[in-house]
Amino acid sequence: MYQTDVKVYFYDADPAGIIFYASIFKFAHYAYEDLMRHFGLERNYFFDDELILPIIHTQADYFSPIKVGEKLIISVTVSQLRDNSFELSYKFTDENEKIRASAKTVHVCVSKAGFKKVKIPAELFARLKSV
Repeated sequence: MYQTDVKVYFYDADPAGIIFYASIFKFAHYAYEDLMRHFGLERNYFFDDELILPIIHTQADYFSPIKVGEKLIISVTVSQLRDNSFELSYKFTDENEKIRASAKTVHVCVSKAGFKKVKIPAELFARLKSV
């Protein structure tokens, strides 16, 4: 498991001061990028010339209102790992360890040129397996 945190700002919320539903995906992607940096990979998959890791599925559940000013701790786990795809599960908790939301993203590894599925490179696969 990997953990990072975020603070909810006004621009993350609707006019009532409650998190805008899409902001949870912004926070999930922040945690995903942070995880990839944490891996210390030689290759930068966000700007790679040969491979890309697009998201092909997302889902989220909200358990209680998340308000402006709150700090969220994001726990990331690799819930599925296949030869050419992986699923990340995110748990959003508050400072009292109460689960406020959860999300999942499914990423597939494809060649940039032909947009065909390819195997996840060994270095990345090993790092994902360790989470």
